[in-house]
Amino acid sequence: MSTTKVAIVGASGESGQSIVNALLDSATPRYEVIALTRPQSIQKPVNTKLQEHGVKVVSADLSGPSDELVGLLTGIDVVISAIYFDNLDEEIPLANAAKAAGVKRFVQSALMIVIPPKGVVDFREKKEDNFHYFQKIRLPYTYIDAGWWYQLTLPRLPSGRIDHLLSPAHKDLPIGLDGSVPTALADLRDVGRYVARVIADPRTLNKRVHVYSELYTQNKVYEVVEGLSGEKLPRGYVSEKEASTNIDNARAKLQQNPTEIDAKLAFIANQLFYSWGIRGDNTPENAEYLGYLNGKDLYPDFEYVTFEDYVKEVLDGKVKGVYQG
Repeated sequence: MSTTKVAIVGASGESGQSIVNALLDSATPRYEVIALTRPQSIQKPVNTKLQEHGVKVVSADLSGPSDELVGLLTGIDVVISAIYFDNLDEEIPLANAAKAAGVKRFVQSALMIVIPPKGVVDFREKKEDNFHYFQKIRLPYTYIDAGWWYQLTLPRLPSGRIDHLLSPAHKDLPIGLDGSVPTALADLRDVGRYVARVIADPRTLNKRVHVYSELYTQNKVYEVVEGLSGEKLPRGYVSEKEASTNIDNARAKLQQNPTEIDAKLAFIANQLFYSWGIRGDNTPENAEYLGYLNGKDLYPDFEYVTFEDYVKEVLDGKVKGVYQG
């Protein structure tokens, strides 16, 4: 049986780890996984752990000599970028090297909610600019969006019993409008499994693909969590005007402190919430309108983790949180 060679940038991140785990678990097709990491990060514990799981970890300077990067990618079938949102410029030399090396498919850093290409979320515009560049150089691509994670959807329980799963930056989630805006959701663990299916599928080459597991409103999220936890959750509703004002305020703080990571994350969080919680951009219908293939049509046999099962795992202490480092 042939093996598909996949190089991943950002393998140590949340999305990257999900993808790596899914590729290593895949029996058909079989994947050989190579993690490209910064030279100064090669000895970090997270890379040692990747090696212990069968990943080949390779030092790669995306801003270094192009011929060295081309050499690293020669013989690679698929390149997956899980690059951090603040480093999207590094995708350009990565794409140039992938093109020169004859890579068969390039998956850029996306893997999140469906957002209009322009005018709603600033860093989504940068992703679109990169996408147009890949098309300009005729690099074979697949663009994948994979829903809002269950792990970011959980409201805080009044008892505090799941606080250990929430990142230090986690805020009590507001509810958009009257709570009836639907959004496509997926368990982070399933995101990697979707990617493993998509990159093996010839139908998805040079296409945008929307994969997700369930469609929930925030009201339904709260009802499920209340029903399974036995706790009554407070609800804080936000109007469109309030959400827009929150974006303006976060933008002003970021302009005062343009390099402060907390200011960047607050600005992004407010823009993302406005997109999925107010505008309702993150739906299968909007994805279809924007030209995405629907993962439900492509993979009707995909067995995903349901949101209810995820919440049960949370309450039973069987899962870990995200972005806790």
